[in-house]
Amino acid sequence: MATPDVAAKVTYLLPPPDGERAYQRINADPKTGEREKNIVREEHDVKIENIRGKEHLFTLDNAGFQFYNRPTKFNNFRDNKRVEAEYYPESEELIKELTGASRVVFFDHTHRLRRPGEVDSSPDRRQPVAQAHVDQTTASSIARVHRHLPPTDAPALLRRRFQIINLWRPIANPAIDWPLALCDYRSVNPKNDTFPVALVYPDREGETMGVRHNSKHEWKYLYGMTPDEIVLIKCFDSLQDGSVALFTPHTGFQDSTTPKGTPPRESIELRALVFYD
Repeated sequence: MATPDVAAKVTYLLPPPDGERAYQRINADPKTGEREKNIVREEHDVKIENIRGKEHLFTLDNAGFQFYNRPTKFNNFRDNKRVEAEYYPESEELIKELTGASRVVFFDHTHRLRRPGEVDSSPDRRQPVAQAHVDQTTASSIARVHRHLPPTDAPALLRRRFQIINLWRPIANPAIDWPLALCDYRSVNPKNDTFPVALVYPDREGETMGVRHNSKHEWKYLYGMTPDEIVLIKCFDSLQDGSVALFTPHTGFQDSTTPKGTPPRESIELRALVFYD
C-alpha cells in the first residue's frame, strides 16, 4: 500500500520589515546554534505529497528536480578527502550522463547527520536544514563561475547555458527520519515568492534565496528514499526564457508518522557548476 501524503510544518522566511538588506551569518552561536540574522521565520502547515511510483513525472526542466536509482560503491562519506578524491569523479560522470552536460565542476559538499538534542553549531557537524530556501541567486551563481573557474575560461562559459545542481543522496539508511521536501517549480511565483539573503562568511559573502509562503506551493517528497537513490536539485539555470524551471525551493521536514526508533537521517549533497556546449 502506498504511503499517504503527510501533513507537516514548513518554515518560510520574510525579509526584514524595515527594508534593510536581508542577511544571515554562516557562523552559529556554539551554545544555541542560532545564527545572527535579520530575516523573519514563520511556520505554515502544508501537505507534502509522496510521489513514489510517479517520480518519472518530475524532471529538472519541468519541476526543477529529478529522482534516479543510481547505487554507488563508495561508502566513506565522513572522510572529506576521500569524498573529493573518489566520490566527486564518480558523481561528475553521473551528472554528465543524466543531463548531457559537457563539463561539471564541484565547488563544495555537505555531509549532514541529524543529532537529536544537539545544536547545529559547526560547519563540520551539519544537521538537516529546516527552512525553505534556494541555494543560489543569479548573482551568486555567476560569481561562482568566476570564483571556481580559471579567468581564461569563465567569460566563454558564461555565454553558454549553465546550471548549478545539487546531487543529494541518503547515507547508510533510508531517509525516513527528517526527509527532504521539494517544491514543484510550476507552483512557484519566482518573482514574488523569493528574495535574496546575503550569506555572510568571515572572509566573504555569498547569496541564497529566502522563500515566502504561498498557498499554491506544491511540496513533494520520495518516501523512504534509499542510499541507492539520488535526487538532482536545480539551484539555478541561466536559460531564463520561461521554457524550463529555474530553481527548486527545498527543506528538511519532520514527518510526524516516522516510527519510533528510526535511525536519524544522514545524507550528503554535492554542489556543481554544470555547463553545456
